[in-house]
Amino acid sequence: MNAPHVSPGRYAWIVVGLLFPVALLNYLDRQMIASMKVSVMADVSGITLESQWGYMLGQFKWVYAFFSPVGGYVADRFSRRRVICGSLLVWSLITWLTGHVTTYEGLLWTRTAMGLSEAFYIPAALALISDYHRGSTRSRATGIHQAGIYCGVILGGFAGYAADAPDFGWRWVFNFTGLFGILYAIPLFIFLRDSKRDGVGGDQGVSVFSSVRELLTNGSFLLLVACFTLPALAGWIVRDWMPVILQRSFNISQGLAGVSATLYWQLAAIAAALGGGWLADRWMRRTERGRIYVSALGIALLIPALFGVGNSPVLNSMSLAIASLVLFGVGWGFFDANNMPILSQIARPRLRASGYGIMNFVSISCGGFADWGFGAMRDHSVPLNLIFGAFASVCALSVGLMLLIRPRKGLDREV
Repeated sequence: MNAPHVSPGRYAWIVVGLLFPVALLNYLDRQMIASMKVSVMADVSGITLESQWGYMLGQFKWVYAFFSPVGGYVADRFSRRRVICGSLLVWSLITWLTGHVTTYEGLLWTRTAMGLSEAFYIPAALALISDYHRGSTRSRATGIHQAGIYCGVILGGFAGYAADAPDFGWRWVFNFTGLFGILYAIPLFIFLRDSKRDGVGGDQGVSVFSSVRELLTNGSFLLLVACFTLPALAGWIVRDWMPVILQRSFNISQGLAGVSATLYWQLAAIAAALGGGWLADRWMRRTERGRIYVSALGIALLIPALFGVGNSPVLNSMSLAIASLVLFGVGWGFFDANNMPILSQIARPRLRASGYGIMNFVSISCGGFADWGFGAMRDHSVPLNLIFGAFASVCALSVGLMLLIRPRKGLDREV
């Protein structure tokens, strides 16, 4: 298959630029709490166990997962622009409120509300990018957007330093980030526009049940859901627990651990998302399975990376941990840049946000249990190399499942 070159207009790239800071904030608000774990646990009353912290992280994911299909369905039927801007405004307000909680119950409630509000963003944003970018630029545009996510994780990694600073602290970080998001929602609402899809507002007469039925009877979609979910189990553990793993394994400060756990692999993920997007778009000119091959390659790279991460504390090698995280970032960037583009090859345009919402529902629900389970296993002193070895085995299964996906001809260029 030789995919024809479809050049997007200038505004199509402006859309990516407008959404880049939103993607950054979306993951900054999630990552910084992991980097400031020690400070938050010391200041908020009622947290005494690792499993409590894991449950709090899991609660965010379960609520996020439950409402992701709802957000996707709404974005497919109505204005994606309004869904995106409304989501940013609400989650930024909740971020600000998080800086004022004093109890574990209050923290649990704000993270729950954060999960609900953020669930509406990613499906709508990636679907809007796919509306504007067809054929030969879709993976690159998606990769740039995902690079915003990685930048947010990097900045979140530095939050540990701010939490340790006497003039700032963890509450200041939440207050500042929340106010910035509230202010950015104003120009975003002014300049962001919906694409000119047929029938403004989408298929409002199509029921949620028929949309879900069409997706769940699509074998390739079910395979993509599995491939989106299984590697993400390890991804959530790396994001949420790696700062404290490095801090305790190598006896380093909270600030250094937060940066080491995020900076190197996220920089690698940025480069890989951009490079993987370019490679996938180029490979699509030769075969309709080009994006599938790049994604499968990315998942395969996660396998040795996870073994390295799990064994670095046993070998007392910080260098091995960092090198393994860098390899993890390369694999993750290749994989992450192509999920929505692959979905666009197997599902109709007005099912893309709904489909991604379902993918988020399954993946992040399982990620919540992974966070909770990881905390419980650490409470029972299960060795890290056994835990990460199990995640590596799951990734090996995902490679085979990814290669079973069969694209539908012509869908990639529809809008």
